[in-house]
Amino acid sequence: MKRYSLLDLAPVAEGHGVDEALANCVSLAVAAEQAGYHRYWVAEHHNMIGIASSATAVLIGQIAAATKEMRVGAGGIMLPNHAPLMVAEQFGTLSLMHKGRIDLGLGRAPGTDMSTARALRRNMQQGDTFPHDVQELIAYLGDVPEGAPVRAIPGMGTHVPVWILGSSLYGAQLAAHFGLPYAFASHFAPDMLEEALHVYRTAFQPSDSLAEPYAVMAASVCAAESDEEAAYLRTSQLQAFANIVTNNRGKLPKPSLEAVAKMPYPVRAQVDRMLSCAAVGGPETLATQISALIARYQPDELMVTGMIHDQTARIRSFEIAAEVMRGL
Repeated sequence: MKRYSLLDLAPVAEGHGVDEALANCVSLAVAAEQAGYHRYWVAEHHNMIGIASSATAVLIGQIAAATKEMRVGAGGIMLPNHAPLMVAEQFGTLSLMHKGRIDLGLGRAPGTDMSTARALRRNMQQGDTFPHDVQELIAYLGDVPEGAPVRAIPGMGTHVPVWILGSSLYGAQLAAHFGLPYAFASHFAPDMLEEALHVYRTAFQPSDSLAEPYAVMAASVCAAESDEEAAYLRTSQLQAFANIVTNNRGKLPKPSLEAVAKMPYPVRAQVDRMLSCAAVGGPETLATQISALIARYQPDELMVTGMIHDQTARIRSFEIAAEVMRGL
């Protein structure tokens, strides 16, 4: 493993507002840079009361302004929601303002429900245009001829690194075909991780931007000074995922061992499967679990994520995780 990074969904905690969630996201990014994280990504989601990162490019700008060297980007932008030209202009602007340390991860899903997807006024046509849209976007960010009828200004010539994100074989195949770096969403959909990494690595075709495959896997992490404290803090995320399974989404719940103990078995089983790519515990336990993930999947980079209700505990969790990964 070459690097370790952080994915933040800007969770909105029970008893707190969206403004606090956004401020917490920026303060966590500052702490992450101090802890040695290589990159910090936020993800586009819409119409979700517990996630505040819907205006992803705006939030990336705030994070980049508050940090100095760490790469900052989208993990990712849901391209079906946007015109490629507008994405190129937004991320070209960010890249020029922040010394070329901006990443652009692209997802194929709308990142929301279909009613909201319709409200976003994209993806109304039939058929899958994602591969074409990716190529169009990369072209806008490249060296565009002077006489081109449409140019991204700002954007052209910035060569913002484009990533393909995914949780199935489709994204792995596309990233390999285009010769792009690939990030797998194993922090919530780990079922096809091993097969997707194999497909990506074996089918990879070198490109102008990438000579060899570069694969990132994501893992859910909850760390504390002791295994018991970490297990308690993680009950917030377990409840949040149970609410997703039962279609009862809301803000990030307060930690509660009792609430988790009362989960119906089928719900808890599905939550455990979704969060099976994880490391939870004190420093020694975390080191053992992260080492096992790295040994099994051999990622070029491990991207950790996790939702903890208390901001101080959340920052400390990622600090402990960084200390462990540095040691590895």
